[in-house]
Amino acid sequence: MPDRRHIRAAFPTDAPSLGRGLAELAEQAAAGTPASCGATATAVLAEEPPGAVDADRTTAATHPDLSALVSVQLGVGEGPILMALDTGRPAGADDLLHDDRWPRYRARALDAGIRSSAALPFAYDGLTVTVSVYGLRPGPLRKAAQGATGSFADLATESMARDRLYRAALVQVDQLDTALRRRPVVDQACGIVMYVLGCDPGQAFDLLRRLSQRTNRKLAELAETVVRTRGRGLERDLIAFGRSAAPGPDRPASDQDRDLPG
Repeated sequence: MPDRRHIRAAFPTDAPSLGRGLAELAEQAAAGTPASCGATATAVLAEEPPGAVDADRTTAATHPDLSALVSVQLGVGEGPILMALDTGRPAGADDLLHDDRWPRYRARALDAGIRSSAALPFAYDGLTVTVSVYGLRPGPLRKAAQGATGSFADLATESMARDRLYRAALVQVDQLDTALRRRPVVDQACGIVMYVLGCDPGQAFDLLRRLSQRTNRKLAELAETVVRTRGRGLERDLIAFGRSAAPGPDRPASDQDRDLPG
């Protein structure tokens, strides 16, 4: 069992992007399993069922032929990767020449010269990673891969999952920051609409929102236009849209000839 400090050094807290992390993991798996001829690492998000063909997946492989073996498994819905995802336990074949559980995957693997393979699943906080190793000769690759490779993969999955959540949080913070910076402009635009139509703040905001949808413009962009022009040139449009959007005798009367403040 490798020293845990060395494992954390290989996969630090500030983890790489998912694609690069999987590529590094595949290389580590191949290097840590001497009996293998290469390895792949595939990520599946928790929002998608394991067998879904259109699931949001990312795959890295040490050789293009191995990447094709992952694609055929995900495409036809059979193979050790899918079994590992379904059961949450390692899956594989010691000799594909005499194992007919996955006929389409088996045919593709044998055509590529692969006689044995093993897939190990690792899950952490909505992210599941399967590490697969492949051999040109028959043999029990699963036990060979569960040693150092298993330890590396477990920590790597945790690191990539945390990185994914961190990146998602950054996007949310950026969106919130943008919304907060634009809010004063929207409030100013609402004030102008309130003056033009003689309505309350809620009605003004609702009118701007619906007008932005009808004109296919972002609310913030529409608000900036209203504030920049102080509503001049938009009075009749606002009044007409206000009448069509909220008809009825209870709506406050609007004075079309009212001058806006300079």
